[in-house]
Amino acid sequence: MTPDKPLGQSGAEVISLGCRLNIAESERMQAMLAGEDDIVVINSCAVTSEAVRQTRQAIRKARRARPDARLMVTGCAAEIERDQIAEMPEVDGLIANTAKLDPRAWNVAESAPPIVPTRTRAFIAVQNGCDHACTFCVIPQGRGKSRSMSISQVLREVEQHLEQGAPEIVLTGVDVTSWGHDLPQVSPLGTLISQVLKSFRELKRLRMSSLDGIEIDEELFDLFASEPRLMPHLHLSMQHGHDLILKRMKRRHLRHDAVDLVTRLKARRPDLAIGADLIAGFPTETEEHHQANLSIIEELGIVHGHIFPYSPRPGTPAERMPQHDRSVIKRRAAELREQVAQTRRQWLQSLVGKPLSILAERDGTGYAENFARVAVPAHITAGSIVTIHPTIIEEGLLR
Repeated sequence: MTPDKPLGQSGAEVISLGCRLNIAESERMQAMLAGEDDIVVINSCAVTSEAVRQTRQAIRKARRARPDARLMVTGCAAEIERDQIAEMPEVDGLIANTAKLDPRAWNVAESAPPIVPTRTRAFIAVQNGCDHACTFCVIPQGRGKSRSMSISQVLREVEQHLEQGAPEIVLTGVDVTSWGHDLPQVSPLGTLISQVLKSFRELKRLRMSSLDGIEIDEELFDLFASEPRLMPHLHLSMQHGHDLILKRMKRRHLRHDAVDLVTRLKARRPDLAIGADLIAGFPTETEEHHQANLSIIEELGIVHGHIFPYSPRPGTPAERMPQHDRSVIKRRAAELREQVAQTRRQWLQSLVGKPLSILAERDGTGYAENFARVAVPAHITAGSIVTIHPTIIEEGLLR
């Protein structure tokens, strides 16, 4: 949960849960509602049952902090768990996920003030929705069909953030690699990335959020392999390391597709850091399947791992499959996290003594180009890019 300002203040307040897309949308809502008084918006998440629980928790916490404010809920949980969220006594109303960036839905002026970034990295949602039907995923119910921003719209938003001094731009979406498929002139994602980099020579760092590796086009591959301003950090929507489970998930890639992609990219850019989403305890997953999930972490060198314990989501095909006991899912998730932690420790050790270009955050840390987290000296201003030579690893941070 990332409140845009401390709970308990008056005025408009947007509380964002879940993905980077929600963060980008929350910043737009914060700007749109800047002139409103005493309104709290929960931009909710429903990707797992735990995310829904955290949404409910955020609603109750916000009501305790702002008892007299109008409390509105939007986001995926407001779509997928609509009746249950609406019944909460703390909630004053719901705004449809597809309408949350429309000023008319909030009864505010059409011309919103410019977005004022609340963090050093600026998030731009270049795509929304999803046309795929993964058997575990409820997000298409909350986000609808895939929709792309035009190249000109993306360039305008990048320009706005650069004018406000953002040193790093992060392009995000629900299924980012499907960007452009719905535009009049169908274009692959690499076309957009190339255009952003060519249009803004002053852009220091461009980072991509989670990508579907099977849809990385040739131009985007070449940019990842050779463009220094495109950060060497590839986060894959992997989900599993065994082919049978991937097929039951209705994913479009197999294990060898991910291995081949990473092998080819690292051959051209050895400093590339790999992240991935992995699900633990998917229905019908055997111990053999779980071991394949563990082994893909080492084979790909996954150092930024997002581990999701499987939880059945309403209306999905996986909900009707034979389910594992929660204790099995919890154990397998813990083992996956430990494997990622071990791979990450070895990776961080390999970075000790090497010069790293760090973007300083506001909490005394910063992120290297490969997304390694580094402790930053107190005198360094947030938003600055500095070179640091780490000498030790302490509490998971390079120092």
